[in-house]
Amino acid sequence: MVKKEIIIIGAGASGLMAAGRYKNRDIALLEANAKPAQKIMISGGGKCNITNKKISPDHYLGEQGFIKQVLQEYGQHALLADFKKQGLDPVLRKENQYFCKNSASELVSVLMRACKDIPIFYNHKVHAIEKKKDFIITTDKGVFEAQKVVVATGGLSYPKIGASDIAFKIAEYFGHTIHRLNPALVGFTLQKEQFWMKELSGISLPVKIQIESKKIQDDLLFAHRGISGPAILNSSLYWKRGEIEIDFAPNTVLNETFFCHKKQISTALKLPKRFTKAFLDAIGLVDQPLFKLDTTEQKKLQRLKSYRFAPAGNFGYTKAEVTSGGIATDEIDVDTMMSQKCKGLYFLGECLDVTGELGGYNFQWAFSTAQRLTV
Repeated sequence: MVKKEIIIIGAGASGLMAAGRYKNRDIALLEANAKPAQKIMISGGGKCNITNKKISPDHYLGEQGFIKQVLQEYGQHALLADFKKQGLDPVLRKENQYFCKNSASELVSVLMRACKDIPIFYNHKVHAIEKKKDFIITTDKGVFEAQKVVVATGGLSYPKIGASDIAFKIAEYFGHTIHRLNPALVGFTLQKEQFWMKELSGISLPVKIQIESKKIQDDLLFAHRGISGPAILNSSLYWKRGEIEIDFAPNTVLNETFFCHKKQISTALKLPKRFTKAFLDAIGLVDQPLFKLDTTEQKKLQRLKSYRFAPAGNFGYTKAEVTSGGIATDEIDVDTMMSQKCKGLYFLGECLDVTGELGGYNFQWAFSTAQRLTV
């Protein structure tokens, strides 16, 4: 049996960051995969969107007070400054998003250097944890004992890289509340009435989406399975059930002047022709000069600005960037990240009921919770 003062379960963003901070203690990492930081390596097209220029609780779903305290302690400026000291200088892309310059491996190298000399037990899948005097951690490769345990195993998204529900099983075992888990930052599947969108696979266009009081403006991508792209992925974070509203032409005003044009609808709209044709077919409108549209036909075309429908569902965990829901944060000490149900047990990152939008918010959350950790 391996005995340690601290064992961190999960060698991802939060686990490695936390381990590096406590490398002078008697510590070890347990990792289910053969290599560390697999989610970092595949994220952001292999360049990893580390953080965002505009970090605030407004971009997160979860208990706002808890989120605010964690981010105030260690936000994007502190993170970027720390990485710069360690030789990593992320580049700004898409106006607000910080990525590794060449490859996500640059970030992994920095995190691993900080963990130098810390033993990492790879290919060790945790099956269960119980507490006697200390914690007994049972894995498929043997048993470990620790005075303190940090759970940083993430959520259910990307099962192909070893994602599992172990964090939630551990939390439940020790009496924690788990708020409903859902795939998030994921594409939507469609009802039969919206199958016309499937014929547009590969087309992308800027849209504005409203889900209850939340407004999201970004690109929508039509896909074989339904709709995706940044606007839809962010929308999936807030959608529970019922209708969403899409403005397919946020930069076009369909007013009286617009309807006086002699141009064909498809020419005046300046949208991809395939999209315009499919949309007009779907709403039962013939492509014709705008000035010829009667009041009823004008009203039909106005649906372009407020197309309402209910998604059938989403693409699931295999395509989801993250998991929404998770361990209730009112059962976590925000000053230390320790469980209020079990002394010496800590939870970091995605397994908590806090989920960020697309754009580096979730990696920032992982790093911020790791910095908040006090063991």
